[in-house]
This record gives sequence, C-alpha cells and structure tokens, in this order.
Amino acid sequence: MPLLRPAPVLVTDRERRQLESLERQATCPQQLVLRARIILLAGQGVGVRPTADQLGIGRSTVQAWRRRWAENPGASVAERLSDAPRSGTPPTFTTEQICAIVALACEAPEDSGRAITHWTQREIADEAIKRGIVDSISSRSIGRFFKRSRPQTASLAILAEGQAGRAFRGKMRGHLRNLPPRIGAGGARDQDCID
Repeated sequence: MPLLRPAPVLVTDRERRQLESLERQATCPQQLVLRARIILLAGQGVGVRPTADQLGIGRSTVQAWRRRWAENPGASVAERLSDAPRSGTPPTFTTEQICAIVALACEAPEDSGRAITHWTQREIADEAIKRGIVDSISSRSIGRFFKRSRPQTASLAILAEGQAGRAFRGKMRGHLRNLPPRIGAGGARDQDCID
C-alpha cells in the first residue's frame, strides 16, 4: 500500500525564526517546544511518520498540529500553537460574586445585624444569600473561596510568634548560662548540658 504524502506545511522565514526561538527558550513550556518542533520539521518537508518517530510521539499528535497550523494561516505563531478552548462546566460563581463574598467576610458581623463576633462559613453563606449576592451557596464553597484567596506566605502573627519564640529561647539560654555551675548525679556539670 503506497504511503500518502501529507499536505505541505508552509512556514515563512519570520515564522521559522519565531519557532526556533521558542525551541531555544529555557523557560518555554515543553508542550510549546514540541509543537514548534513538529511545525519546523513539517516546514522542512519531513513527513508525519518520520516526525513522530524522531520526536517520540504519536502520529495523531503530529497530524493534529500540522492541521491546526494549516487551518490558521493568518494567525500569529503563539495563537497557532496554543491550546484550543476546552469545553467544560462553566464556573458556578462569577469573580464579582466571589469578591463580594470575600468583602462581606471583611465586615463586622454586627453590622449585618448578626449576634456573633466572628463570621463562620455558614453565617457568610446565609448572609450572601440574604443580600442577593448569590441564589444559593454551601458553606463548603465559602471555605474553598477563602482557602484559594489566602496568602501563600505565613501571616505576620505566625512570623511574630516564631520570632518571639526564638528571642525567648535565646534569653532562656542566657539565663541558664549565668547560673552557677553545680555537679550533677553523674559527675557532669549542668552547665555542660545546656550548650
């Protein structure tokens, strides 16, 4: 059975330079580098099977990216190599709703007529529904919002506690060193055990 010759892939000099630049970048995601290599080989006239063998990938991947490149001749290199939008469940809550809920949590509960001193996830969910921010929301969703919006570094309070603990331990060692040495039960001086 004769091998079918794939459709030629046209790569301009400018596009070739951009693809080669992507291929050389140390910080470029490997998916983009692989796609750039597929198109560079296709522009040199290398077929689907040799390209797949050389790059260690499936023929269907090579065919898909050659097809995507050919379908968008006027688009930029970045647009032609980027992932297509994926279908999926749309987000349940908009960014504005999430921001409004986070802002709600920054308010004092007493300002909303609640007889509590601190918000709970359940109370925030109830208040968000009451204010019309959302139609319905679970306390678990509220917890996820706050988990995502929490800073990734340690809070100042935790850092302050850690620094205070180090300072306390340093002072304690100093006080222990100033005690007069005495001989313990094993003949060793207690002072030797401190350091």
